[in-house]
Amino acid sequence: MLHTLAVLVENNPGVLTRVAGLFARRAYNINSLSVCQTENPGISRMTIVVDGDETVIEQVSKQLHKLVVVHKVVDLTKETVVDRELALVRIKVKADTRLEILQIVDVFRGRVVDMGRSNLTVELTGDEEKIDAFVRTIRPFGLMELVRTGKIAITRLDS
Repeated sequence: MLHTLAVLVENNPGVLTRVAGLFARRAYNINSLSVCQTENPGISRMTIVVDGDETVIEQVSKQLHKLVVVHKVVDLTKETVVDRELALVRIKVKADTRLEILQIVDVFRGRVVDMGRSNLTVELTGDEEKIDAFVRTIRPFGLMELVRTGKIAITRLDS
């Protein structure tokens, strides 16, 4: 099962290496990883998606807490969250397929950010399922390149 961990860490050089090294030493694969400074310039937030059962996630959380640079670890998997990914997708286009591709981009609420004679680049945001569905739909036209940020997530709070 995929788990999404929110990890608050010190915003210092080498922290990412230490956290990623912890996963590597235990042979746990990171499915996606996103890191950015928070509203506090001294703290960064890592959103880590990792595959494992409850025992694995508990062990990873305990190991992360042992690192001095880690302030907090939260498993967001069972929380109500808002999550998104960003994808940039370069698609091969021909004169006879351009309009159909643009219609598909519109259906998925994507945005063309670059266009050439033989390709276009689309920006798409949404959850993992939406990005995957877009990629499956567009692949037959000629998927040239795909870049994804990985998941970012924030808990949903009651007003």
